[in-house]
This record gives sequence, C-alpha cells and structure tokens, in this order.
Amino acid sequence: MITASYSTFFKELAQNNTKEWFHANKKRYESDVKGPFLELLETLLPQLQLWDGQMVDDPKKALFRIHRDIRFSKDKSPYHTIMKAGFSPGGKKSEKPGYYLGIDAEHIHVGGGLFMVSPAQLKKVRQYIAKHPKQLIGLVETPTFRRAFGLLKGERAKRLDKEFKAIAEQCDYLFHKQFYAFAEFPVSNFYGSERLVDEIVEHFEILSPLNTYLGKALENQEYYL
Repeated sequence: MITASYSTFFKELAQNNTKEWFHANKKRYESDVKGPFLELLETLLPQLQLWDGQMVDDPKKALFRIHRDIRFSKDKSPYHTIMKAGFSPGGKKSEKPGYYLGIDAEHIHVGGGLFMVSPAQLKKVRQYIAKHPKQLIGLVETPTFRRAFGLLKGERAKRLDKEFKAIAEQCDYLFHKQFYAFAEFPVSNFYGSERLVDEIVEHFEILSPLNTYLGKALENQEYYL
C-alpha cells in the first residue's frame, strides 16, 4: 500500500536529487516506493485485462523508469520525483489508446486516451469523428465523465482541412490534435487504504469507452486513404 513513507521519500528526493543521495537511500526506494507501486499495478492489471485481453500482463513492463533522460534537458537532475505507469495493448510506449497512472509526493494522477498522435493517426481519428460525432460527444460530455475528468484535454489546431470544417461546427473536438482525459487528487487521502484501487479503477472505467472509440478510429481501414 501507498503510505506516508512514499511521499516522504519523494519530498526528500526533490531536495537531494543526486546519484549519491539516491544510492544511499535505495533500500527506502525499493521498500517504500517501488515495491508498493508495483503491488498497486499488479492489483490493477486484472481489471484492465477484462476490458482488453491484449493489455500487458506484467506490471514491470507498465512501469516507467525513475531515471530521467537528461541528454537534451537543461535540468540535469538524474531522477523523476514521481512513479509513472502506462497501460496499453501495445505496451507503455504504444501508439494505441491507453491508461496512465502517476503518483508523486502530493498527488495521484490518473488519465488516458491518445497523447502522442502522429499525423497519420490524427487523420484517421478525425475522419472517424466526422462520421461519428454524436458518439464522441456522448462519451465526453456526460455528467459522469465531466465530474471525473472535466473537459476532454489535448492540444488544438487553429485550422482544419476543408473536409472537416462543416462537421466541426457540430463537433468542436475535431480541432483536437490530442485526445486524453486527466484528473488528480491528494495521495494523503489514501495512505494505507485499499480504497485507492477502487478510486483508480473507477476513473479508468469511466475512461474506457473513450479508449474503445479511439481504438476503433485507428483500426478501421475504411478511413485515412
């Protein structure tokens, strides 16, 4: 379970983000942070596999490294101050719709959808939305979705191809270049509590129909060319 020790580690890491400090406190990281986080992922995976049988079945494969890639960053801090995981049929770095979980010292972050969208993917998604606009609106504008995630998020284009302009008047989401939902809540409310699993699953379940919709958009060969 996630406890106060989890948050304490990341608060201290934020003040001492060096290899020397991390190596001196690696046992704490394994017992108070990585271990509980992996246990949480292991508990979540069976539920996600019920929705998608192709979902990765190893929690370690869903886990992102705590080591930062500092090659092209001005910030040379070697470690992230958050544990992150991505769940997708193609793995955590898949281009398919998926689910995201991150927990830092203060907050639990849950979300999912399509974040990294290639031009080819975007074309297919927009074509699918243009054919099924009411379905998308019905998914992301329900009171349940809005209470959990607020508005559908993502960078937006300033212009659209001519083929989408008319339908965009009915469905503004065609301007999106990303299609994802995101929510956060205090981690301290769930220290030592099994309710955390229920809270995350509830958010993922609300998000699941959107991922199904986006997955159909990418898989349908009727669209794009």
